[in-house]
Amino acid sequence: MDPSLLATIVLFGSFVVLLLIGVPISIGIGLASLLAALTLVPLDMITFTATQKLFSGINSFTLLAIIFFMLSGSIMNNGGIALRLINLAKLFVGRMPGSLAHTNVVGNMLFGSISGSAVASAAAIGSVMNPLQKKEKYDPAFSAAVNIASAPAGLLIPPTTAFIVYSLVSGGTSISALFMAGYLPGILLGLSIIMMAYFIAKKEKYPVANKVTFKQAIRVVLDALPSLSLIVVVIGGIVMGIFTATEGAAVAVLYSAILAAFYRQIKLSDIPAILKETIVMTGIVLFLVGASSIMSWVMAYGSIPQQITDLLLSVSENPIILLLLMNVILLAVGIFMDITPAILIFTPILLPIATNIGIDPVHFGVILILNLCIGITTPPVGSALFVGSSIANVPIESVTKPLFKLYIPMVITLLLVTYFEWISLLIPRLLGLM
Repeated sequence: MDPSLLATIVLFGSFVVLLLIGVPISIGIGLASLLAALTLVPLDMITFTATQKLFSGINSFTLLAIIFFMLSGSIMNNGGIALRLINLAKLFVGRMPGSLAHTNVVGNMLFGSISGSAVASAAAIGSVMNPLQKKEKYDPAFSAAVNIASAPAGLLIPPTTAFIVYSLVSGGTSISALFMAGYLPGILLGLSIIMMAYFIAKKEKYPVANKVTFKQAIRVVLDALPSLSLIVVVIGGIVMGIFTATEGAAVAVLYSAILAAFYRQIKLSDIPAILKETIVMTGIVLFLVGASSIMSWVMAYGSIPQQITDLLLSVSENPIILLLLMNVILLAVGIFMDITPAILIFTPILLPIATNIGIDPVHFGVILILNLCIGITTPPVGSALFVGSSIANVPIESVTKPLFKLYIPMVITLLLVTYFEWISLLIPRLLGLM
């Protein structure tokens, strides 16, 4: 058998087996890579090279941005901004039928973009919105489904660590361009969920929020403005070249710490827990990056991406068909795998195919992240699904039915973003980032 083909079978076959028997995904990536490497090179070379790749994979200035953004997100999650952003969201969608459901969506978009975490967004916004919706006689399963479906929208609206990971794995795609490319798709995803929720709310005759006076509106905006300013400061600084993404992430930590002190929601006794949470999260991500560096080396050495490219191109050379196939693959991956390892594993495999058919790496990055955002809302292992249903105290089986209705606008958004590249690339091109 051809060594490259054997390495491909061993790599993915052993990886699937290791996942099925419950091995942690980072360990599974490393072990599968070592087993595949045994089919290609001597053991002494594997030992030396794998160790080198493990450490060189995380020896990156760019990776510091992930650590800082995670720390900033932890501070913001505990800093009392959720309620302020929810009150602001009500100003935009409060006069629509099912206003609390729409407020949940907009709240997730705002909070997710600031915290950089769909899970944190589902927990923070859901914990505030679910009791309010229950009081207004909303179906708890519908409320949970809206919260779960909209939580990943903030992963597309910057700043977000998902695009930083993609930039690292894709060979240095501009982080500024990726950040700007996420805005329209993220907003479109949120609006599509609002549209579907509107029709459901109108059918169920869910209530409209009370009218807000001009004075109250001004107070709400001023209350939320300091939190929203984080996005302006960080993203504006990165885009204008004042600082790099890593420096911008450090600024985000400083800004969020000052904001938390201003809101007086965090005590000195909370700081160790916040730091511990950040250390645990970054430790997981960095080990994943290191293990995936070994996998990337094995795939490159065995020409595995090229084999997969040739296989897909043998099916069709039509970009429309190939993009559809990649979407199907990524949606299936997202069902069983969390977003960070999926980016690390499948970017080196699918990006060469995308560039081969003329897809810009920035555009493909948005397609990839959007697919995986949908994946974290799906059973059986969707992290946003588990957190959202747990916060709402509703069984996953009950949430599934209303959630399936919300998958329709999410998939339509995915197809629009996939086949109309201007949705992703308009803002980066207008700002001269491409």
